[in-house]
Amino acid sequence: MINKINNEVIKMPNTGIVKYHVKLKFDVDGLVEKADIIGAIFGQTEGLLGPEMNLNELQKVSKVGRIEVNVDTKSNSARGDALIPMSTDISTAALIAAAIESIDKVGPFQAKFFLVGIDDIRAIKKKIIVDRAKKIVQEWATKTISEGEEMLKDVYDASKPGRLTTFGKAQLACGVGVFDSDWIILVEGRADVINLLRAGYDNSIAIEGAKIDETILKLTHGKRTIAFIDGDRAGDLILKELQGLVDIEKVYRAPAGREVEECTPLEISEILKDVEQFINDKINDTNTVPSNVQQIRNHYRVDHNQNQSNYQDQNSSLTYNRNFPNQSLSKQNDYDDSDQRQNLDNMISKEDEEVISVVKKVFQEINETLDAMVFDKSMKRIVKIPISEIIKKISDMKEGNLLILDGIITPRLVEAANKSGIKYIIGHRTNNLKKSSPDVRVQTFSDMGLVSQPISSS
Repeated sequence: MINKINNEVIKMPNTGIVKYHVKLKFDVDGLVEKADIIGAIFGQTEGLLGPEMNLNELQKVSKVGRIEVNVDTKSNSARGDALIPMSTDISTAALIAAAIESIDKVGPFQAKFFLVGIDDIRAIKKKIIVDRAKKIVQEWATKTISEGEEMLKDVYDASKPGRLTTFGKAQLACGVGVFDSDWIILVEGRADVINLLRAGYDNSIAIEGAKIDETILKLTHGKRTIAFIDGDRAGDLILKELQGLVDIEKVYRAPAGREVEECTPLEISEILKDVEQFINDKINDTNTVPSNVQQIRNHYRVDHNQNQSNYQDQNSSLTYNRNFPNQSLSKQNDYDDSDQRQNLDNMISKEDEEVISVVKKVFQEINETLDAMVFDKSMKRIVKIPISEIIKKISDMKEGNLLILDGIITPRLVEAANKSGIKYIIGHRTNNLKKSSPDVRVQTFSDMGLVSQPISSS
């Protein structure tokens, strides 16, 4: 019997009901065949030990299996071996082995049989089982050690500074975080980037000189930008140059007369301690939907009186576009002017209605899952993936039409969706959508009445 475990072949004895293998060898002074040897074994042991130990009878009750014989003939003699499988007790097996050893003739030729040994098949099987168990324990121990080492490595890596890399044709020094972060820190040189990495900030990039490279302008487009400048005269000049080309949210300075690269990681952390809170506050304060973002009809709003009271508490200048790129209506007018609202509703396309219906159906399924779904033009779901994989996935997709995500709609996501042909994006909230493609319509669950308010970006 052969078992395959992890593609490894393990030979197991075909025991069935067999307990022992009686192994014998023989020499015969003449040319004989297998049938002659088997005939001698059955014939010359018959009646020798009594009827209860007759080999024929034992085979009938499955106490003795099929006898296997190998014969090798040379000149005028023959020699070979015989194997007798038995399921009797050891005493009976020993008696039968002794009886076969007493055979002195095979046909007319002198012969001699002698016992090689009696193998306990169960012991062999036990050894195979024990050996396999040892290997299982060894594999488990190796895996456990590997997992422990991996955990230690993860903890160790967390204490290491971020990785330094370069960006753009100008090969500007930066941390790896600038590629994925929604905000970046502009510093003067490579040494400043390294110092910020030591302090735990991997989203900084070096300007590398007073002349601002085009790479910086491309990188900062659509991102919130912080400047961290040296506390000297040169820092003043660079800051003036930066502010003329880049939209800088806030400026941080090294202590007077010192450079960023001279600050300790603790000093850098103290200077920038409020930067992330500042960025989050700026995002949360953006309560208006950008006028150039097209909206889908809010088909599932609550009744007129409830909406009236809800929006009176919000900024009265908040505007809302209902999928018309050149027309903006205030929230108040959206509900007070029923005639105008009716005219706009008549302009809503059938495809918009289908999108609204699909969003309503899948909202409970996708909400609080951190997943995203993509649907084609027939509103058939193509894929469901984690939101961390959206941009990579839709970049290779051409048949998508509607994207619904349990997350934030960013400029980068809108750009990727536009390139892949997606027309609608529905999410929990938008982030910094200063510019948007006229071919992509953006809406939030809050605007559609499915949640009471947008989810915070924090």
